[in-house]
Amino acid sequence: MQTIYESFLASVDAVPGKALFERPGAADISYAEARDLVQRLAAVLTETGVQPGDRVAVQTEKSAEAICLYLATLQVGGVYLPLNTAYTGAEIDYFIGDAAPRLFVCTPAALADHKARESGDLRVESLGADADGTLMDLAGAAAPRGDHVARGMGDHAAILYTSGTTGRSKGAVLTHGNLASNTAALLQSWRYSGDDRLIHALPIFHTHGLFVAANMSIVAGATMIWLTKFDGEQVIDLMADATVLMGVPTFYTRLLKSDRLNRDTTANMRLFVSGSAPLLAEDHRAFEEKTGHPILERYGMTETCMITTNPYDGARKPGAVGMALPGIEIRVTDRETGATLPDGEIGAIEVRGPNVFEGYWKMPEKTAAEFRADRFFITGDLGQIGEDGYLRIVGRDKDLVISGGYNVYPKEIEGLIDDLPGVVESAVIGLPHPDLGEGVTAVVVAQPGASLDEGSVIAQIGDRLARFKQPKRVLFVKELPRNVMGKVQKAELRKSYAELYK
Repeated sequence: MQTIYESFLASVDAVPGKALFERPGAADISYAEARDLVQRLAAVLTETGVQPGDRVAVQTEKSAEAICLYLATLQVGGVYLPLNTAYTGAEIDYFIGDAAPRLFVCTPAALADHKARESGDLRVESLGADADGTLMDLAGAAAPRGDHVARGMGDHAAILYTSGTTGRSKGAVLTHGNLASNTAALLQSWRYSGDDRLIHALPIFHTHGLFVAANMSIVAGATMIWLTKFDGEQVIDLMADATVLMGVPTFYTRLLKSDRLNRDTTANMRLFVSGSAPLLAEDHRAFEEKTGHPILERYGMTETCMITTNPYDGARKPGAVGMALPGIEIRVTDRETGATLPDGEIGAIEVRGPNVFEGYWKMPEKTAAEFRADRFFITGDLGQIGEDGYLRIVGRDKDLVISGGYNVYPKEIEGLIDDLPGVVESAVIGLPHPDLGEGVTAVVVAQPGASLDEGSVIAQIGDRLARFKQPKRVLFVKELPRNVMGKVQKAELRKSYAELYK
């Protein structure tokens, strides 16, 4: 099996003049042109001191050049660490402190602020959405590095940070084997090939946009129609010259609002994929009725890449995430004993296969706690396998909120709210939201006489949280519901306010 970088070279050799990035309003970038930039960036990484195994942390806007930086990091044997563009300075400090990258790449606008973080062990450079920044200046003057550092399937390729409902953020370490094997399984399952033209409107700091959409296209020799953000009307315009759209449920919710979405405008498309959050069954049915295309829903997570998929040939069932990808095993177990449950019973979803990450960065105890003795990984999700063999996710073991496809962890937000003057306690929950899937919602108990309102709470915590984590609403109650053991009953809160965003 080849690494993603080696597969990229193979695609360049096969289709050098073909567009890898087709950019509306800007020049296309061919596979050969991408290779030239990748190899120039690799030379820059070497010059900045990046050695095999070193981390390269990147917080930039979406661009084709950022994908080339990812490939350049793999070329020199580095470990790619993409960071959400919404993370604040305090959050970046944590990631830099934990991962100890050799290079941190930020936006040109943020360079002056981040230069203060530079040290003998950390270099800071910039990369902009318009092919600008100090990194591109250096690449323009560099001679391409033609060789690459050979990497084994067990070597580290990337770290993606994911948080739990308690404790600090965890860096999931993904190997070259994790990425390559999962890409191969998806190419097979979705019949994805060099003939495909993908509308790429996803962020690239996330598994879906980077390790699914981009990796698949690079390995297959396909073309990505490169959009820096999702615009429903623009996407509908592009469908006449595209074959595949990979999106989050929010994409489909917004597309369904357009009168232009119909069988004619989607006639050239062969596949619509949804993931990163649950797709509403009503949206699944409405989309098929309007377009004739049943959306293919799949299931994955940061630690495992993709796990299951609805079939390409066969029934794509609303509310189901399908069956395990080739080479991957899934089971549903009793949450307490770990015993495998019969089909139809609800329990903990566990997975084993070449897609499953190595472990959490510098957290051996946490890693050990998340794996069974037979190396099945405990996902933290609850589900059931039906008589039809399809997996259905019924809930989450932890109080994770998924808003707009991004994971939001209540404990972090609760800690900030609870520290505010006049707050007794708080509970953060996710409530059904017509656009985001779930809206982050804070339920707060204030001290008697405290001068607190919704706006003041949001204002006081806003600059310490990425925008997608900030509560959409703050509600005030006299007390939080608790069980006899004193535990806050978030299920009761979700039930009470289920219609808040309707």
